Amino acid sequence: MTPISAIGKFLDQPILVAKINKHIPMILTGGSGVVLAKELCDTPKEQRKKEGGKLGIILGMTVLSAILAPKIASVITGRKMSQSLASVKTENKVIADSYTNGSKEISEILNKSKENLLSVKEVAKLFEKDKEIGNKLIPPPDYIKAKDIFKEIGWLSIYGAIPVAGGIAGGIAADKLYRDDWKEKLPNKVNEGIYQYLANIFLCNIGAGIALGILEQMNIKSKTARCLGMVAGILTTGVIGGSLIANYIGNKFINPIMFKGKKEEKRTPELLDLSLHTDDIATVSLLSGLKWIEPSLPILYSISGYRAGIGYRNNQNK
Repeated sequence: MTPISAIGKFLDQPILVAKINKHIPMILTGGSGVVLAKELCDTPKEQRKKEGGKLGIILGMTVLSAILAPKIASVITGRKMSQSLASVKTENKVIADSYTNGSKEISEILNKSKENLLSVKEVAKLFEKDKEIGNKLIPPPDYIKAKDIFKEIGWLSIYGAIPVAGGIAGGIAADKLYRDDWKEKLPNKVNEGIYQYLANIFLCNIGAGIALGILEQMNIKSKTARCLGMVAGILTTGVIGGSLIANYIGNKFINPIMFKGKKEEKRTPELLDLSLHTDDIATVSLLSGLKWIEPSLPILYSISGYRAGIGYRNNQNK
């Protein structure tokens, strides 16, 4: 087994995915505390109490919705939830106890897997000595088939929508408590939410799904081709077209219907928006059959939710 393959298998350990999932609420809570502290450091002392209360509500709603997002999206779409840590440990114990080939070295590795992560070296040794038992403990990636592509895309898109909606709801609640002009700030939150969702989440998912569907129809199964094809789809519909589409919908539909009299505005992409497309790496990985990246989604999507909650429209409201 090559070092790269061993690292890939190490990352694909179900127990690793389950452990990361278990700690996501703590990571999100800690991260939101860092954001709050930084923002308060940049706020004049006399305004910190008010600003802290407002941002606390926005961050709290965003984090809560990001934590609940996978469960809600799975219920809506019928997609199977990720395994709990206890469930993975139970399965690992069954697999380890079923091993009867007699290798002391492999038995020790399997016994360790009942409760703990295997090292890259141990994973490589396991697959070199007994690939069959290795594939039971660390199953190969399940490649998404053409008929299932848009079910997976639907799950990802609902998943991404929930933290954005939570951020908007938190922003509205915070403004109602702390601002008399909260209605004037509402258009920014809605339009920023639409921008974040369409440009940074939904259209990128659609582009990746369409590209993968085309590759499936052409019977192209190469991992490299699948990844490159999805990246091309993301670049076309999300990175390049997402900003234009989001601005058009906001100015031509949302503002005239919900916020009559609001002037047209252009939300331009910036460095953080481009960095948010790291969640597209997660999309590509998931659609390619890799599960270890999935736990990062609440963190990535909560950034979009927070920006929607504060109604960020580049620098106009600073």
